[in-house]
Amino acid sequence: MPNGNIENEGKEIFVARQPIFDAHRNVFAYELLFRKGFQNYASYADGEYATLKVISNSLIIGLNRLTGGKRAFINFNRQLLLGKVPQMFPTALLGVEILEQVEPDERVIEACKKLKEAGYLLVLDDFVITEEYRPLVQAADIVKIDFQASSHEYRRSILKEPECRRVKFLAEKIETQAEFEEAVKLGYSYFQGFFFQKPDIVSTRDMPGYKLNYLQILKKLCDPELPIDEIERVLKHDVSLTYKLLRFINSAAYGFMVTIRSIRHALVLLGKREVKKWLTLIALSGVGADKPQELLHNTLVRARFCELIGQDIYFQEEEKEDFFLVGMFSMADAFLGRPMGEILADLPLDVAIKSALIGEPGIFKEVLDLVLAYERADWQEVGSLSGRLKLGEGKLAAHYIEAVQWVRAF
Repeated sequence: MPNGNIENEGKEIFVARQPIFDAHRNVFAYELLFRKGFQNYASYADGEYATLKVISNSLIIGLNRLTGGKRAFINFNRQLLLGKVPQMFPTALLGVEILEQVEPDERVIEACKKLKEAGYLLVLDDFVITEEYRPLVQAADIVKIDFQASSHEYRRSILKEPECRRVKFLAEKIETQAEFEEAVKLGYSYFQGFFFQKPDIVSTRDMPGYKLNYLQILKKLCDPELPIDEIERVLKHDVSLTYKLLRFINSAAYGFMVTIRSIRHALVLLGKREVKKWLTLIALSGVGADKPQELLHNTLVRARFCELIGQDIYFQEEEKEDFFLVGMFSMADAFLGRPMGEILADLPLDVAIKSALIGEPGIFKEVLDLVLAYERADWQEVGSLSGRLKLGEGKLAAHYIEAVQWVRAF
């Protein structure tokens, strides 16, 4: 197996999280924040891009690792609200935080009402109650008040507004014990700020993806009649997307208690609508990613080669797909710069596939060993393994050529 110490391993990705406490200092939720590195501050002119990166990075890192099952507060702008991006998450895991820059027109208000009806927690950030914002306040569950940008009188009077009687208030940017005590005395329910804890940054390594492939995916997703067969075809040619799909399914966002037998199985499990939303998210956030090098090409050849050999051994469709996944993830440690065992712990793959990838004996391991021997031109080993699997060496060469042509054709 590759050791991962190579030049084109996946780049590091980051998410900052800051806890939100109740009056007893128990963690109620975590706000997830955009970061570009370990510096605990990041500004970005494009708020939509920042939110997409927070979401996609959070799903790759793992929501459970970030929030421990608590709600994740994430900022959403107008475009993302109207695009129904919050609906990617289960209602119990998300706090939809609406920034003060969002203009509360009819479409925004309707989108917020639907989120509310679906059971999502709506959070308004630094809103000043004016006539145009009253419908949003009436739909909100929590209103955040910046204690560094408001007077004592405003912090007190806002709680007494008629529209706010059913709303809970969150005191943010609490920096001293006195400010915390003031907020508790006034009747605030939740608290956030440097007095409790600065945002801490969680990171992992991403898997690189083709920039051109992302652009092609975005174009395809505009077709409302896009068949699931075409989605499957795209995923089978992109190890990065397949990895992220499996991480997404295995995250707290869905938590399916199943192992994945194939890419088609994963697509059916999520459903076409959810898959299209997920692909759109990943493609939008990945357009700016670095272009990978020869490693990805070699991985795809290996995956297809394993699949073609599997066709000669087994006849059931799902078993052939298992061989493809064995080949596809056999270089995951090289992509991510992480130990194979650690990577596999994050993926809901069949036990037999995982066993092969960590070197345990079995039919998947035999096929992978044959492919690896073929790659390094160890013809003695190729002859031994192909004989054991009852495969002619001429057929093996034809399968390899077909695998290379399959990748080139894409």
